[in-house]
Amino acid sequence: MSPSLLPRAWYLQGVAAGISVAIGYGLGCAIAWVVRWCGVSPEWTQRTRTRGWRVLAVAALLVVPTFLVLGSWWQQILRDLVGVPRAQRSFYILVLLIALFIALALLAAARGLRAVTAWLTTRGRRVVPGPVARLAAVVTVTVLVVFLLDGALQRGLLGVAQGSAAVADKSTAEGVTQPQAAERSGSPASGESWQSLGREGRTFVADGPTAQQISEVTGSAAITPIRVYAGRESADTVEGIAERVVSELQRTHAFDRKVLAVVTTTGRGWVNPNVAAAFEYVNGGDTAIASMQYSFLPSALSFVADRETPRLAGHALFEAVYRVWVARPEARRPKLVVFGESLGSFGGQAAFASGADIVARTDGALLVGTPNFAQPWGRITANRDPGSLERLPVVDEGRNIRFASRATDVDLPGRWESPRVVFWQHASDPITWWSFDLLLNRPDWLREPLGPDVYRGIRWLPFVTFWQVTLDMIFSADVPYGYGHAFGPDAAELWVDILDPPDWDPGKTQRIHDVIAKG
Repeated sequence: MSPSLLPRAWYLQGVAAGISVAIGYGLGCAIAWVVRWCGVSPEWTQRTRTRGWRVLAVAALLVVPTFLVLGSWWQQILRDLVGVPRAQRSFYILVLLIALFIALALLAAARGLRAVTAWLTTRGRRVVPGPVARLAAVVTVTVLVVFLLDGALQRGLLGVAQGSAAVADKSTAEGVTQPQAAERSGSPASGESWQSLGREGRTFVADGPTAQQISEVTGSAAITPIRVYAGRESADTVEGIAERVVSELQRTHAFDRKVLAVVTTTGRGWVNPNVAAAFEYVNGGDTAIASMQYSFLPSALSFVADRETPRLAGHALFEAVYRVWVARPEARRPKLVVFGESLGSFGGQAAFASGADIVARTDGALLVGTPNFAQPWGRITANRDPGSLERLPVVDEGRNIRFASRATDVDLPGRWESPRVVFWQHASDPITWWSFDLLLNRPDWLREPLGPDVYRGIRWLPFVTFWQVTLDMIFSADVPYGYGHAFGPDAAELWVDILDPPDWDPGKTQRIHDVIAKG
């Protein structure tokens, strides 16, 4: 019931509590087994047993309601901190029912597996010694469980999800219409048909500021930004899709623009519209953004079940663009930058061996909400300068690479040399901090001073914190900008910092920030 990174819906709190109860019960059973195995087996009298159960019942009657009340109170504090409406605290009565149901279901499943193991052991003893039969039974049951969860069951679920997502991908979001400008993929002048772009691709190319809107906000002359995109159905391989994106770049003369951005998308092709629009505003529309769809699966499923495809796509797209870019005379090359959010950040980083490689082969990068398993983010964070925080690492005194939760976090004492790379991440983002290490190890980001967007009452508990952060991920983007996995108008300030446009008027930054905040 203790607080974690973000407010939790009452039913998710019930799931977290139920899983924790089952784990606690399992650990208790394991400890009791070890004690008995060591030869300690107390013979309690019936009177002692009765008293013990009575003490346990009284403790439960005091502790359980107390922590239901405390849990609902902690969630209200978290909601106030994040800036979301308070929830009805009476729903927390249902948390107990959900927790008991989940715990009993997990307990029943565990006892079922134990029963199967015992049955196999009994049959095995007819042909082999008892210890061998028991070991064989445990191994057999373990293999079957792994096969069902990680094999046939997963493939079956993914197959259904893939088919459903492919059908949904043919739909178009409300209000999205085919662009007519030649600078956009899916237009009548494009080599990519409107329907082939996929739902998120159609939204991406139809969105974004026009030259007139950019001029009105910045007060300077602007041109129409280029946005090119290829859908999952356009080729059989990610390399083939990437080549179609390059063809669109060449068709639109994108390599003649001032800045070219390569973007790896999330699961089914989403690009953060705030980061993309801020990029175009800051550069007066003299830009091109290249992206592609590599999957039909939503990000949540890709996050769990398919981490290889984002890496392949990120590497394929950057390398395809880079080959054409580096072959041009240096004086005729646009600035080359990369950006991506969540799985997009993870996939985009796959094109680079290290932070130094990002600096060497680009003119800047904005990597947003990076998952904990991404590289080279993980190595960069682990090798941060001594004394710097895990949530805001300082790397090589901030010479090229800097981390930010708020835009002002990049303002470090030392000189910031170009190219400039920013990892944008929030201290309260479970996507960034979720890791299996949370099961048994307290992370540095909970040992160190907490971020301003994290409740001071958070504590690490073995097993418990892992499941809390796991469930925090479900609605991590459904919070105001600046918290969790929601990244918005601060992109304007960060792009100005990364690209360092000459003779820049800070008033433009504020106006861009304001127009993005309004949506």
